[in-house]
Amino acid sequence: MFTGIITDVGRVRHIEKRGDTHVVIATNYDVSGIENGASIACGGICLTVVDKGTAKDRWFAATASGETLSKTTLGSWKVGDGINLERPMRVGDEFGGHIVGGHVDGVAEVKSVLSEGESVRVIFEAPVAFAKLIAPKGSVALDGVSLTVNDVDGARFGVNIIPHTQKVTTFGKLKPGMKVNLEIDLLARYVARLVKG
Repeated sequence: MFTGIITDVGRVRHIEKRGDTHVVIATNYDVSGIENGASIACGGICLTVVDKGTAKDRWFAATASGETLSKTTLGSWKVGDGINLERPMRVGDEFGGHIVGGHVDGVAEVKSVLSEGESVRVIFEAPVAFAKLIAPKGSVALDGVSLTVNDVDGARFGVNIIPHTQKVTTFGKLKPGMKVNLEIDLLARYVARLVKG
C-alpha cells in the first residue's frame, strides 16, 4: 500500500524484453535495506524487486508482465527516463496523500499545461471507461503522485501542480501529448462495483 507521496525520482538504467520485460532503475534509496520480493511503486506501478545493487551502486531490478504493459506506460520507458518512486507505507508512517494500491487502471494523456499563479494547471484526458469514476475534489494517482481533482469535463479533468511537486517528481517536465499512469481512487472503484451490482 502506498500514499502517493513520491520519495525519490529514479532513472531507467536498463530495459530488456525477453518473454516479460525486465527493467533496472537507479535510485537514491539505500538498497541494502530493500529485500528481494519487496514492492516499490515505479511511476505508480507496484513492481516487485527481483535483484538489487550495493550501497555504492544503488539500483534495483523488477519484472513486468504483459498485463502490466497493456495497462501502463512501462512499455514506452527508455533508458534515462525519470521515474517517480515510492516505498510502501509502514504502520505508523505519516499518511500524507491517499490510499494508493499501485494497481494502475489505464493511461491518461496530458492535453494542456498552463501556468496558474505559481502552480501549473494540467488538463488530462482519461480513458472513457474510467472517466465516470473521477470526481471534482476527489483523488487520483498519476504516475504515482497523489493529486486532488479540481474539475471534470467529460473524460477530461484538471489538477494543479504546486512548485514543490514539480521539483520532487517528474511533473516539472509535463507536456501536451505525454502519457501518465492513472489509478482511480480505491473508494470510487469499489462504490462503482457495488452500484453496478
